[in-house]
Amino acid sequence: MKTRVIPNEERDLSTAGRSRKLSHVIKAPWARSLVLLGMTACFVWLLLPKPPLLDGVSFSQCVRDRDGKLLRVTLTSDQKFRVWTSLRDISPELIDATLRYEDKYFARHPGVNPIALLRSGFGALRGGARTGASTITMQLARLRFQLQTRTPTGKFIQIVRALELERHYSKSEILEAYLNLAPYGRNIEGVGAASQIYFGKTAERLTGPESISLSVIPQSPTRRALYANRDNRSLNTAQDNWYDRARPDAQNSAREFSARAEMERTFLAPHFVQQVLATEKGRDGIVTTLDLQKQQLIERRITDYIRGNRNRGIQNAAALLVDVRTMDVLAQVGSADFFNGEIQGQVDGTRSPRSPGSTLKPFIYALALDQGLIHPLSILADAPRSFGDYNPENFDREFLGPIRASDALARSRNLPAVELASQLAHPTLYEFLRGAGVALPRSESLYGLALPLGGAEIKMEDLVRLYAALANNGELRSLRRKLSDPNSVRGRQVITPEAAFLTLEMLNVPRPEINFADSSNVAPVFWKTGTSHGFHDAWSIAVFNHYVLAVWIGNFDGKPNPAFVGRAAAAPLLFQIIDSLRASWPDRIEPHLPPPGANLKRVEFCAVSGDLPEIHCTHRVEGWFIPGISPIKTCDVHQEVLVDVAIGLRVPIDDGTRQLRREVYEFWPSDLLRLFERAGVPRRPPPPFLPGTESELTARIGNPPRIISPTGEHETLFASSNAIPLRAKTDADVREVYWFADKTFIGKSNVTEMLTWKSTPGDYQLTALDDHGRSTSCSVTVR
Repeated sequence: MKTRVIPNEERDLSTAGRSRKLSHVIKAPWARSLVLLGMTACFVWLLLPKPPLLDGVSFSQCVRDRDGKLLRVTLTSDQKFRVWTSLRDISPELIDATLRYEDKYFARHPGVNPIALLRSGFGALRGGARTGASTITMQLARLRFQLQTRTPTGKFIQIVRALELERHYSKSEILEAYLNLAPYGRNIEGVGAASQIYFGKTAERLTGPESISLSVIPQSPTRRALYANRDNRSLNTAQDNWYDRARPDAQNSAREFSARAEMERTFLAPHFVQQVLATEKGRDGIVTTLDLQKQQLIERRITDYIRGNRNRGIQNAAALLVDVRTMDVLAQVGSADFFNGEIQGQVDGTRSPRSPGSTLKPFIYALALDQGLIHPLSILADAPRSFGDYNPENFDREFLGPIRASDALARSRNLPAVELASQLAHPTLYEFLRGAGVALPRSESLYGLALPLGGAEIKMEDLVRLYAALANNGELRSLRRKLSDPNSVRGRQVITPEAAFLTLEMLNVPRPEINFADSSNVAPVFWKTGTSHGFHDAWSIAVFNHYVLAVWIGNFDGKPNPAFVGRAAAAPLLFQIIDSLRASWPDRIEPHLPPPGANLKRVEFCAVSGDLPEIHCTHRVEGWFIPGISPIKTCDVHQEVLVDVAIGLRVPIDDGTRQLRREVYEFWPSDLLRLFERAGVPRRPPPPFLPGTESELTARIGNPPRIISPTGEHETLFASSNAIPLRAKTDADVREVYWFADKTFIGKSNVTEMLTWKSTPGDYQLTALDDHGRSTSCSVTVR
């Protein structure tokens, strides 16, 4: 086949013709208008201002426990549930379902779908059914800027706003914003809140059917909102339509999925969450230290305990559980029932200042151990004592006489604790508590010596911090409620490791229902109780395993109840909780050992005097002391004396004229001996000397008297109508004490009695002389 050859003249004429036509088109008015319109559109597109995407939008906060379990979703400032969720944390199936149903051309249009707009416009002009033309970008513009889009003006503004969004934000940013603002019924906005409230899970864990159910709600959120206790027919119909449009070949099992919302709104650990939210603002989720399993276990124990003890007037309780290794708050129960107005349940008992009763006593003993005033086996006096105008009493209004320091703390005796507190210095108990961050609004002088017995109000969380310091070798650390909070490995040393260890050892006593003999087979619990004056508060606090648990029983309105006794009301609940917690742990008993490198020594002590034993101490016990600090001396209570066999009286020396035997007697100071007698505790004091024994011989044996009133050297006294009391502490073999002011005889007194002295002003050398010729003196000034 031959190819036709076009002459050059014809080809030139054809090309020239097309050029003329194009020139005519370009010169045509409508073409110039179209170009101008395009250039204007491009110019306008470039000049479109950048609208805010989510600036100023308030978001809810999701508060979760340490394992990610939801505790609460908060309301926003506009009373919505709206949880910020990034696009990468949203299930791909939900994204796909939403795009298929709402805007399948989302990735290709510039914010507006012109074909859909024209179709919708023609349908409206013809009076037919209205069809959706809004893209996801247009819907975002309507939601974000609160537009009324049912009028032409409103629709135009919506289109402009959509173009603005597309001009300045990526498709991913627009889709993310839409999925965080889309309405899902009631006051729920965004897939984060919808998935959490409707299905109890995060958006990234949604299944395919769940994703489809959520994707159809925003188109008609009022009718399609999910409910737990009604038929969601409208939603089911929309869900079927989705399958018909998007997946006509979908399996029946997927189509038959019927969505149901969660039964109840999640509102767990209310007091704890309230405290966390008070210090944390923003849209990010909060992962806390709370262990929801332990929290709910303690709540159940409290509910059961209140139910079983309501007949005793016990109707409210609070508890706090902390892991001492990290100081994480694992459980915080502020009241027995948050929603019970009768008990003021929304008050948080873990943060409300209350009288701590005797729960501060361990820290008196810890400071006394540190300051070398005692060791655990030191003998203290549980006896009536006045401290100026303050006359403390024991809870049972009884006195036990001489008692070991460890027993005095374990049995919560008031008098020995107050006596020790009066001797503390640098720091005193008040200074120690202030240094530990405990709020004490009054001065030390106003609290006085009532502070050790609950004379100041203190928060449970402060008590827990202090007890955790004992478990952490004397290091005080802050409580931790969010996993994002720094975890301080080292705290501030407020007690030496040695004193902290010994104090816990002194608190290792059998629980109320267990005998001491059976306690060796039970995992140790170091615990203390407290009862406030007037029976307003009952406390029990324990260190066990690596936890501190505090329990409070009382009324927030301060109403007293004789049943509010720490040992009887709070301790049973404390041990019920401990037993429940331990039920899920390995049954392993670990010994309580001193911290590595601690300056501690374990030796034998005289079981009677609490001093290092000598040859005549036949009853001995093992105990700890702090070398170089603890007041350790050799026992001088047990002494061997010579006794006349015939008459049973004591002689100072063996002169060969009598038949003698050697016997060991107890030489107690007169004040302690008097306490033993008052307490009905028999002791074995030495017999008196043989009549006629020379005083020079007896004076060489034993200790001279010690003046205890007046209390110190160079003391200034004031002469008044009231006489000045004189009292001395003597050896057990002394019967009478003679008192002198300079060389003037004042009078004599029995060792169990006090002598009164009516003096004139002046400086005096006051002397106490016992009936064995031993004496001591001090200087006093009387004004």
